[in-house]
Amino acid sequence: MFEAEVQMEERSSVLPLLLLLCLAAVLVGVVGYVVYQVRETKDLSAAEATPIVTASLNAEGPAMIHFHGGFVKPSVDEKTRDPHYKLLEKAGIITLATGKDGSIRVALTPAGEHLVTTIPGFRQDKNADGTSSYFVPLAQRQLVDISKVTMSGVNSATVEYTWKWVPNRLGDDFDAAGSLVKSFNTWDRSTLIDKYGADFYHGNPARASLMLTRTEKGWKIAEL
Repeated sequence: MFEAEVQMEERSSVLPLLLLLCLAAVLVGVVGYVVYQVRETKDLSAAEATPIVTASLNAEGPAMIHFHGGFVKPSVDEKTRDPHYKLLEKAGIITLATGKDGSIRVALTPAGEHLVTTIPGFRQDKNADGTSSYFVPLAQRQLVDISKVTMSGVNSATVEYTWKWVPNRLGDDFDAAGSLVKSFNTWDRSTLIDKYGADFYHGNPARASLMLTRTEKGWKIAEL
């Protein structure tokens, strides 16, 4: 009789505890659902958009200059008479000498070699004809600010922002408003801008926009 009473008392004390645990689990589930719903319907903030826009700018890659070294012959792909070689020479990056066969000997100066090889992203490829191909970054894009976020639905947003160029030392020489580029005639300046990486690297920030969409993993750039 005594043992039965003890068991009944133990059961009566466990039951409220189980009820409390079940109630707590229900409350946690409700709170989690509410938080999830709020997160899924909350407007995109400028802070949330910042890393996405920054990643998009980085994905575009830097402005680049591509040129050859060695005895370079004119071809469909290589315009040795175009002004980028003369600009590199004026900047002290290379020396130029005309060969007897119509080729141009392009050689990095010691200072030029030190400069281009220390720029992050520099690449040199050896070619079958004995020449080298140089790929040198000039400037990186950098986010200035998020100016406006406009929601066009629960899961869609347009982000308006401004960005600017951040040029390196060689990029300064390729600044379209700089003294070196301005020393060329109008045609050559246009060629440098259109084909060889010159730009207004110290100009005003540019405005742009980006469409974003909400996914299960968060906000992403919308696929057009």
